[in-house]
Amino acid sequence: MVPEIRAAAARRIERRAAIASVIGTTIEWYDFFIYGTAAALIFPKLYFSANPSAGLIESFSTIFVGFLSRPIGAALFGHIGDRVGRKATLVATLVLMGVATLLVGLLPGRAEIGVWAGWGLVILRFVQGIGVGGEWGGAVLLSMESHQGKHRGFMASLPHIGVPLGLVISVLAWSACSHWAGADLEAGAWRIPFLGSAILLVIGLVVRMGVPETPDFVKAQRVARHSKPPIVEAIKTQWRSILLAALIRPGEQASFYMLSTFVVLYGSKDLGLGRDFMLDVVLVAAIISCFTVPFFGHLADRLGRRRVYMAGAFAMMVLAIPYFWMLDTRQPIVILLAIIALMTAHDAMYGPQAAYITESFPAHIRYTGASLGYQGASIIAGGPAPLISLWLFNEFGSGYAVGAFLAAMALISLIGAFFLGRPARDAAKSVAPAQFEVSRT
Repeated sequence: MVPEIRAAAARRIERRAAIASVIGTTIEWYDFFIYGTAAALIFPKLYFSANPSAGLIESFSTIFVGFLSRPIGAALFGHIGDRVGRKATLVATLVLMGVATLLVGLLPGRAEIGVWAGWGLVILRFVQGIGVGGEWGGAVLLSMESHQGKHRGFMASLPHIGVPLGLVISVLAWSACSHWAGADLEAGAWRIPFLGSAILLVIGLVVRMGVPETPDFVKAQRVARHSKPPIVEAIKTQWRSILLAALIRPGEQASFYMLSTFVVLYGSKDLGLGRDFMLDVVLVAAIISCFTVPFFGHLADRLGRRRVYMAGAFAMMVLAIPYFWMLDTRQPIVILLAIIALMTAHDAMYGPQAAYITESFPAHIRYTGASLGYQGASIIAGGPAPLISLWLFNEFGSGYAVGAFLAAMALISLIGAFFLGRPARDAAKSVAPAQFEVSRT
């Protein structure tokens, strides 16, 4: 009976770790997404220039600030996660993100404190980016490393459900406020989604405090010799994997932030479809994504991380320009299909991505190495994507220019995945530097 009892206990720990990762990640991404929607619809007028175009560009620039600080969070919390533990680090990132979001909801506008309002948003967004930069690696590792079987791709993909779930909750929050407040949304109702984050913060902390440390981390601490800081060792010994981990992400990351920021603005204003309609369409796509992300994570366990990832990148590249043609039809059902199709291509990359990246690094520097690679893409893809999309549309007056940009980002992901290769099956369990198979299968 002892082996059965141990197996049952291990399964309970796996479930608790997965649930804690998903809930915490959902809360952090909810915080991140409500800011993105506010940056498109609220902040330009209340916090920045009175000129609509200039105010929009300034507001979208604060989104980039959040991406710029992500590598800082990756380095800082990666070090803590590899030395102190995954669990303690995740509690710290959740608190940091929650407090920053709450303060955004309390920040006075330009009419009250002048230009300091805009600078306040910049600072708080920078702090949010640090929190998100440290969150991803810990959430993925907590779920994946708590599982010692053959389904690590699926387990690692579960925290990624937090992204569409966070988007769902943020869209629901904005839709509720929009329907309730109507034209008075800017008068103060927009603050409710930010202030409500305090309740989610408490829930997340309760859940995460009850999860034990992962077996991989415990084992790595027994074996590894900490002669160098994790960031120094990671950059010195795993620089190629860090670079390629960043280069596989542009197509996935650019598409998602275009969908959640620029496309909402494009559809509601330039296509005349209305704010509520675009939020509802994104909501439907995000709900579907909650199922497609773990599906592609499971598929990666069956077919291989690299193969599934490259298929998703290729699909994104092919869909990028037809996507904007479908949007320009202004037909609701066609627009819905377009956004679902693009989100599915995104999920074909996002599902396998966590295991694909983390298994490329040894356990004792896995948090640091994987986080640096993952968040490095924020500077070259996710952060600039809304700004570049806005500039391309203003310059060429067409969504097709934005589609061409997205296709180029997907091509970079395809090439990056080709050169990253496939981590060996035992890489996730090893505390020695990961070995790579030379096979291109």
